[in-house]
Amino acid sequence: MVVNAESTGNVESLANAGRHRTGSGSDAGRGSGPGHGPGHGHGPGRGHGSGPGGAWDVARRYQEFSWREARGRSDAHEELSARIGEDAELCDLLSGSLPAGNKQQPNLLFAAVRHLDGPHAELGPRGESAYGRWREWTIRHWDEVRAVIMRRAARTNEPGRCATLLPLLARLPQPLALLEVGASAGLCLHPDRYRYRYEHDHEYGNGSGGGYDGDGTYGHEVGAPGSPVVLGCRTDWAPGELPGRLPEVVWRAGIDLDPLDPVAEPEDLRWLRALVWPGEEERAARLSAAVDAVRAVPRPRIVRGDLIEELPALAAEAPPGATLVIFHSAVLSHLPPARREEFARLVRTLLDGRAGGGHWIANEHHSALPWIPAPEPRPARPDDTLQLTLALDGRPVARTGPHGQSLHRL
Repeated sequence: MVVNAESTGNVESLANAGRHRTGSGSDAGRGSGPGHGPGHGHGPGRGHGSGPGGAWDVARRYQEFSWREARGRSDAHEELSARIGEDAELCDLLSGSLPAGNKQQPNLLFAAVRHLDGPHAELGPRGESAYGRWREWTIRHWDEVRAVIMRRAARTNEPGRCATLLPLLARLPQPLALLEVGASAGLCLHPDRYRYRYEHDHEYGNGSGGGYDGDGTYGHEVGAPGSPVVLGCRTDWAPGELPGRLPEVVWRAGIDLDPLDPVAEPEDLRWLRALVWPGEEERAARLSAAVDAVRAVPRPRIVRGDLIEELPALAAEAPPGATLVIFHSAVLSHLPPARREEFARLVRTLLDGRAGGGHWIANEHHSALPWIPAPEPRPARPDDTLQLTLALDGRPVARTGPHGQSLHRL
């Protein structure tokens, strides 16, 4: 393990520093809220480790994660990432022993510690003393934590997104051949194995058109009888726009750099659970239920590799009598802009060249879809920055919650 020796020396000295700084000495107790690490006060200076992936870059990344991604969603992760962003020594450790790029992302570190049953794994470290314990444990077990980070990827698999995909899938010519790019464990390749409940969102529309309950909620349910998974989704779509049946799926396949098999590999399921943020018990339960729902059915063919390199050959395997649907959710943000454009061109070429054509469903943040105009301005909501844009064949259709919890027309 390589540590920035200029300021931290080695892991043992960092561990000692962690134990010293989190005690009751003069450094303790300064700045107990988010954004103040125990006894640190300031992140790395600009002159120290300021290049790409350096300590300053890591500190800024954690600070931005705190207020851009974790705020309003996970108090524990908001506080933890803010504290790390102010912890010069820990940022030195992260920058000195992890390669720049995806391996330095906060989600990966947090999940690795939870995967190894680090302190406060369920609720997350809240408060100065809890952060001190988390910090000391992480540094003391750094070789193990780093090994998990280098072996794994922050590839969540959120079956809840099927609730926002279903209205489009159900209206396409049946039967369907589903090909998911960035499939992870392939749970979104089973939209016909779950049940769905769509509820009217009071903040959108007036619920006109009939079919709403007296309290203003739309109680329409559709899905597989007896499924252990019921996916709830708030929406302003009229009842007639919502699916009345499940799609008929005759072929399922996917591509991922690090495919997981939570049915056959218990460690893969543990990793997916570790990626669920503290406080999101409902999401964790949904993940486990989705794995149970697909346990007895044939697993889809998921190819390990690059999405652009593997897509043509895999798409060619789709049965000719089915409508090929290439889809992806929250994947393109991991690609540089030029690769996003290349991917879009490839998808259009593959579908245009297929006998009978096909369809492309993108469920991404609008910043990752440069060929689609940004959504029209409207009154701001707390979760707007995390909303995804659902598009069919390059045409924006709706805004969606990142975990499939909402579907609102554009």
